[in-house]
Amino acid sequence: MSETIGLVFIITGLAFDFLGCLGLVRLPDLYNRLQASTKCVTFGTCGIMVGIFIMNGFTGMGIKALLCAVFLLLTAPVSAHAIARAAHIAGFKLWEKSVCDKYQEDKGKG
Repeated sequence: MSETIGLVFIITGLAFDFLGCLGLVRLPDLYNRLQASTKCVTFGTCGIMVGIFIMNGFTGMGIKALLCAVFLLLTAPVSAHAIARAAHIAGFKLWEKSVCDKYQEDKGKG
């Protein structure tokens, strides 16, 4: 039973990774691509790691997979935010059909 649940997590993670890679190719600007790649890593790769943990349990491989998932959940969103903020400060423009620019609004207040 745990093998089936683990395979479901792994297949779901692979689907998120595939859709994130597709988003990297299809989305128009750096900020949208960054969002797609961050979702790809957090949901996709962490799903795969949780699936491995469920299939292997508290073995060496299972604990390492769980630790990798926790590390990715803590670091991927923070690094994506830092990259997006640095890109905005460096002057990378948003896509022309973007609706709002929260970083620019924050600059005006400070």
